[in-house]
Amino acid sequence: MLSKVVANVMFACALALAATAADAPPPGLPGRVLIVGHSAATQAFSPQTEAVRKMLETGILRFTGAASEKSAWATLISTQDVLGIQVHSAPGRTSGTRPAVVESLIESLLRSGIAPDRIVIWDRRAVDLRLAGFYEVAKKFNVEVAGALDEGYDSEVFYTSPLLGKLVYGDVEFGKKGEGTGRNSYVTKLLTKRITKIINVTPLLNHNQAGVSGALYGLAMASVDNILRFEEPERLATAVPEIYGLPELADKVALNIVDALICQYRGEERSLLHYSTTLNELWFSRDPVAVDTLAIKVLDQNRGAETRSRKSALQIYNNAALMDLGVAEADKIKIERLQLATNSASLN
Repeated sequence: MLSKVVANVMFACALALAATAADAPPPGLPGRVLIVGHSAATQAFSPQTEAVRKMLETGILRFTGAASEKSAWATLISTQDVLGIQVHSAPGRTSGTRPAVVESLIESLLRSGIAPDRIVIWDRRAVDLRLAGFYEVAKKFNVEVAGALDEGYDSEVFYTSPLLGKLVYGDVEFGKKGEGTGRNSYVTKLLTKRITKIINVTPLLNHNQAGVSGALYGLAMASVDNILRFEEPERLATAVPEIYGLPELADKVALNIVDALICQYRGEERSLLHYSTTLNELWFSRDPVAVDTLAIKVLDQNRGAETRSRKSALQIYNNAALMDLGVAEADKIKIERLQLATNSASLN
């Protein structure tokens, strides 16, 4: 009798999710952000695998309006794509992109027919990826892991700015002399030679200059060399959207996922869990400006009114909107919420 009741509940939930998926807005709708929550997604700041897996699977179905994971991913990527999962690994596995989220993402992709040799977990530096646990994830699923800096940069594809950079070892023009040296930031060969689609998985983590270590800042700064010249907010406000807008980046982004299991509103590259709030959410969007704008709003709410993000940081997202990269006006962001409980799902 109990098993029959459970079966009926599961069937009812499946029908409810199928109905809401059928009514889902187009995935590429500007300003659209889907927030999927689960009350048991973390325990003592530790991600819970089954809950995160359920959030990821339910989220991709609802976001695309598809009836199966395979058809959902088919609306965003092809089985012939080389898929780069871009993560933010420098803060480590607790405050950066969490390996549990990436594991659930890879499992979903593999179930949908994406071959493991077409999946690359990547970030700026291989050492950060290793320390954050992503080499272990790659080994578990037989996928690749790569650092943009370690792979090298393409001398024929670059972003130009009048700002002269302080070149460091690993930059294409390090050690070179001559007029104009230091004005280019070269794009990693990962994006110019190999990766054809990007899934950007970012943590909900503050950044003192950019406001949030989010979709725009994270991908832009991971993808090019000679970035020390952009450290000041006024310089980031121009460089971040312009670098993100390069065809090798913007044209390849299939989806942005915000790992909002934990909201760390202070600390930037350091894990400071006493300045963190558990949200137990994953966000899905094609719009990098909208998710970053929403992230800054949530970070500010958790920090308190006395430490709002600086206007110089917010200019990044206004400039990005002017470049038609997404929606920066908070009242134009279309937020959907899907709350999953342990045994059921409901739309708010």
